[in-house]
Amino acid sequence: MVDRPKKPSALSATPGLAPQAQVTISHSNNRVSAVLPTGESIEVLLFGATIISWKDAKGGEKLWVSEKAKTDGTKAVRGGVPVVFPVFGTAPDHAATSKLPQHGFARTSRWEFLGKSTSESSSISGGGDDSVKLDFGLSPSNLSEESRKAWPFEFGLIYSVTLGRGILSTSMVVRNEGDEAWEFQTLMHTYFRVADIAKVEIAGLESSQYLDKLTTPIPSTATSPSASLKISAQTDRVYSPAGGPEVPVVIKEGGKETFSIVRDNLNEIVVWNPWEAGAKATADFEPKDGYKEMVCVEAGAVKGWVKLEGGRAGRVGRLSQLCSWCLQLD
Repeated sequence: MVDRPKKPSALSATPGLAPQAQVTISHSNNRVSAVLPTGESIEVLLFGATIISWKDAKGGEKLWVSEKAKTDGTKAVRGGVPVVFPVFGTAPDHAATSKLPQHGFARTSRWEFLGKSTSESSSISGGGDDSVKLDFGLSPSNLSEESRKAWPFEFGLIYSVTLGRGILSTSMVVRNEGDEAWEFQTLMHTYFRVADIAKVEIAGLESSQYLDKLTTPIPSTATSPSASLKISAQTDRVYSPAGGPEVPVVIKEGGKETFSIVRDNLNEIVVWNPWEAGAKATADFEPKDGYKEMVCVEAGAVKGWVKLEGGRAGRVGRLSQLCSWCLQLD
């Protein structure tokens, strides 16, 4: 036997191999997690395709999730980023969606994990993945019999969640797979984690029309003041930002920008905080003073309806591309 002075190194130590994003499926195939080489991470439940965690490179959590949130598929998750489709709230006067529960069926159905894709960047030391995209799909075959009866249309959804360095973005492709036209609403119900709601202000909603859902009757229109929005009581408003989707909506805390929401084709912003009374009245909202550490700023298409025409025989159904982005700036 010849003793070679220079033995080949193990494959695991092969030089030049760039660090890769790690994607795992866990919890009995019910949860998809992704971690970038730089440390950012996300967790997405297949139930509702709900993002339940988004952490920065230092491990800081950016989303608020109730301590009593159900993540076992028994009810919609209280917190994170639930997907609202095909109706926002309830719509008893809209025949096609009148039989659906609040916020529709997307957040309470089990989605399929369609796969991942990554992109590399030379800006990371040693190269490696700069972002990772997770794709999820929902079709009539994923719905419960009850949901299928309540909304018997042919459709296909592809929901993409992309984790980048300091960025979390989501996009939705909505496809009409049948011959009959139908209408829908959609929204990304994002619960942002903050340190102290008393120090939070939201810019980008100044001088904008809004609906206040807590007034009786709900006014057709109202206009916000020229100053940034501060939360000091129970809040449930639907804004149509005066600057349109091109202008970011920015969450500041103590005067410092912490999140910026950039939108494409999502014309409305919903701002929600239950405050003390609302938190106490909500069974799965915990801790009850958790309203001090969260605010929902939600990008959506919820004022009126998006109509999607059907496809003709032999043709693919019409589709609508809807996107929203959340960029962390701290």
